[in-house]
Amino acid sequence: MSLDKILSISGKPGLYKIVAQTRSGFIAESLIDNKKVSVNIHSNISVLSEIAVYTLTEELPLREVLKKIKDKEDSKETSISHKDSKDKLEEYFFEVLPDYDEDRVYASDIKKIVQWYNLLQKHDLLDALEEGSEVTTDEEE
Repeated sequence: MSLDKILSISGKPGLYKIVAQTRSGFIAESLIDNKKVSVNIHSNISVLSEIAVYTLTEELPLREVLKKIKDKEDSKETSISHKDSKDKLEEYFFEVLPDYDEDRVYASDIKKIVQWYNLLQKHDLLDALEEGSEVTTDEEE
């Protein structure tokens, strides 16, 4: 499964994978509890393959950031929890991505990235990081 099929739904915790399309949207399955939800096309969703992280020089695709975490952790779960303190999360993220833009990447963003990585790792979906290594850049500035 590629990152094109994994998404974050605003207002709902964790990540979801697309199971089927419907007339008005799609059915998604939670990676946390495997419950299926119907998602309307008007819902605020983010596909993981389209997310990027601000660095001091460019926007780095989330796929690349997750690969860096995977390399640091040797494909295992992260050494910190997404529930750790802001300082601990920022220190960890600085080790992973030393040139991230501290003014535009918030602790809440780092929490999500750590949680998402651990969910992907738990469900053996880290291989999705290798698929489709084409870089898509959506400059929204």
